[in-house]
Amino acid sequence: MQNHVGIERSREAQQAQTVKIRPRWHMTVLHIVYYFIMVAFLVFYMLPFWGTVMTSFKTNSEVMTSTPITPPTEWTLEGYASAMEELGMPLMTSLVVTIFGAAGSVFLGSVCAYALSKWRFKLNNVFFIALVAATYLPFQAILIPLLQTINALNLYDNVWGLVLVHSVFGMPMCTVMMRGYYADVPDALIRQAMIDGNGMWAIYRKIVLPNTMIATITTFVFQCTSIWNEMLFALVLGGYDSKPATIALNELAGTMAAEFNVQMAGSLILALPVLVLYIFMGKYLISGQMSGAVTAS
Repeated sequence: MQNHVGIERSREAQQAQTVKIRPRWHMTVLHIVYYFIMVAFLVFYMLPFWGTVMTSFKTNSEVMTSTPITPPTEWTLEGYASAMEELGMPLMTSLVVTIFGAAGSVFLGSVCAYALSKWRFKLNNVFFIALVAATYLPFQAILIPLLQTINALNLYDNVWGLVLVHSVFGMPMCTVMMRGYYADVPDALIRQAMIDGNGMWAIYRKIVLPNTMIATITTFVFQCTSIWNEMLFALVLGGYDSKPATIALNELAGTMAAEFNVQMAGSLILALPVLVLYIFMGKYLISGQMSGAVTAS
């Protein structure tokens, strides 16, 4: 009797599983719908970029007589040549400010994160909370005292003044990003290094930095992107001699007549360094994000 009941139950379970299986045509229709939706979103997302590329290769007269998404009848680099005349020196300024500003903020943030995660002291958590709060501080609220400070240091309209500002104001975010990675370094390694006679800086240089290189690269790429696209500090603290590419690109808009082919070419030129950076550093970014996800869990 029990065997008969068991056989009946197994048959009912098999029938239930059979009912749940959808027909093959039903799955095919779902796949078609999914692909259609993805292609529609892709076209919608890429259409502005396509219009930017097509416009950059047109002459100014053709821009006025055609739509942005239509290919040019006569392909030309006139827009790129005109854009480079205006963006040449500002691009070099942006490169200097980005590299040194990102390196300075990552170094300061790395040291602070190392101290906060591995060397406990009084008011440790209070100091970290203050750093976190600083990441939410709107820069517009401190522009006047910041401008007065930069003037007092004789760094107004100076590339190194912008480097100093980005290094200092990027430090809180770098500290917040790197503290979690440094906390994962085993304390046993730190204690063993102290037993071997290594001091605080030696431990930081020989143990912490080599074991968190992916975190350092991830934070550096993040800072490079942020500084490269930044415009507020450059507009307020910079002048003609320290004008970065973002300000020069904004000036391409002109006052009397807009040359859209030059503006689109300048936009693509400005976006190219960040794109190249992400192409070569993409694997480190993915590794850093996955490491952070595992840490958070």
